[in-house]
Amino acid sequence: MRRNVTLSLPKSLLQRAKLAAVRKDKSLSEFMKDALEEKIRKDTGYKKAKERQVKLLSMRMDLGTEGRISISREELHERA
Repeated sequence: MRRNVTLSLPKSLLQRAKLAAVRKDKSLSEFMKDALEEKIRKDTGYKKAKERQVKLLSMRMDLGTEGRISISREELHERA
């Protein structure tokens, strides 16, 4: 279902949007719809990815070190 909306945009932005729509062979409505969908998809994707990473960090995965480092900084950076 589609609904009409009224936007108030700066004249220069509207002109650039119209030009961009023409270059992509789209109506202004279709161009704006696509731009909004892309923006929402990016924002939602970023939020979901951030939530996944925070969850992984909170799990505190055991890497077999039991939280202890068995090698000194000097040994780690020792040159052969």
